[in-house]
Amino acid sequence: MAVNLSKGQRVSLDKSVTMARIGLGWDTNRYDGGQDFDLDACVFLLGANGKVLKDEDFIFYNNLSARNGAVVHTGDNRTGDGEGDDEAIIIDFSKIPAEIEKIAVTVTIFNAEQNHQNFGQVSNSYVRVLKIDNPDDVGGEEVLRFDLVEEFSIETAIVVCEIYRYNGDWKFNAVAAGYQGGLEALCRAYGVNV
Repeated sequence: MAVNLSKGQRVSLDKSVTMARIGLGWDTNRYDGGQDFDLDACVFLLGANGKVLKDEDFIFYNNLSARNGAVVHTGDNRTGDGEGDDEAIIIDFSKIPAEIEKIAVTVTIFNAEQNHQNFGQVSNSYVRVLKIDNPDDVGGEEVLRFDLVEEFSIETAIVVCEIYRYNGDWKFNAVAAGYQGGLEALCRAYGVNV
């Protein structure tokens, strides 16, 4: 049975979770702007300084795999239509380089400013962690779930959660922190050259 988390809660990942599928989902509210919402999941692999150590440590729709395949983005869903996870990230914890201390999982709205969109127009957002046996496992056992119930009226980027090392174990932090400035703002905060 999955553990349901609230914002700010931290929980250790079970040591048996050596590979995980991070599923992210959302719905867009009725909106008459005429443009589809294109939400994008992104991952930043961070060193002790809170910054990416190499460009390959930024995983998104134009770089679907981290160095050595430790983190793989399964692809960009440009509409968010359909049931279930809209985008997913596969993490093989055995391949995470030793110098990586934290994995930040984020979601941004592509061309948000241009399309006058923000996360106030998005609902039913969640992240869930599934224990999987191999990268092709689209099912898996859901071990954690975090529903983002907060209203983000002007934000165009959200740090959904962080998975970080603590005393040799991996822990999950339900963050739900919103930012203005979209993907560019997150890239600057995490040390990606833009």
